[in-house]
Amino acid sequence: MGRVLPTLGSRRALHVVERNALFYRNQWLMFASGFVEPLFYLLSLGIGLNHLVGTLTVAHRSVSYAAFVAPGMLATTAMNGAIIDSVFNPFFRLKISHAYDSMLTTPLDVGDIALGEALWALSRAGLYALSFVGCMVLLGDTGSPFALLEVLGALLTSFAFSALGLAACTYLRSWQDFDLVTLVSLPLFLFSATFFPLSLYPHLLATLVWFSPLYQSATLLRGLNVGHLDYWMVLRSAYLICLGLVGLQVASRRFRRILSP
Repeated sequence: MGRVLPTLGSRRALHVVERNALFYRNQWLMFASGFVEPLFYLLSLGIGLNHLVGTLTVAHRSVSYAAFVAPGMLATTAMNGAIIDSVFNPFFRLKISHAYDSMLTTPLDVGDIALGEALWALSRAGLYALSFVGCMVLLGDTGSPFALLEVLGALLTSFAFSALGLAACTYLRSWQDFDLVTLVSLPLFLFSATFFPLSLYPHLLATLVWFSPLYQSATLLRGLNVGHLDYWMVLRSAYLICLGLVGLQVASRRFRRILSP
């Protein structure tokens, strides 16, 4: 990680964030869509299934089905936003518009670009998370003041997925390869205990799901939502951070190989 970790302290990456903010400042509808879709899921499930399912148990506490689903949808929002900002948009700048080639004519380094894109994804995730947690509070889907810390948990989720997404972006050859991204993200969304507890999965599938970063994120957020703090939260947070650092390292090396042949 020698080529990436020094970059983590570089302020030059903030110029990439500033560039993206200026570029997207008039495209607020695109920002809204990333928040509205999971909110609609939450509303429809909360209204339609909340009374049918009844209560579920989270950390030995009984919660409504809507309160169970809400943290999972928050984790999904962080994941989807990170994927958009770290896969789709960077692919266009890397392979189509060649914007990164122009950036490298400035004092920016390849590591600055990779870190800047990850920070941009984090900034959007923070806005999404604040809005979503606010809606959870208004809908009565929170059970503890610690629920406000879910914003930080969502940021960890975004960091992990944005870094992994940047790394994956460098391996995509054409727009058709985006189907592979959907092939990974959709099962993560459906099979990471987003809608029902892990105990309902078959044993083999449950073992695989346990290693899913989205499952670890959703479980972390659910614990915060009910105010159950334990050492597993530290381990889950460390897991997401490690995934992010590994992804950032791979992304930086791949960007350097592509942009500096």
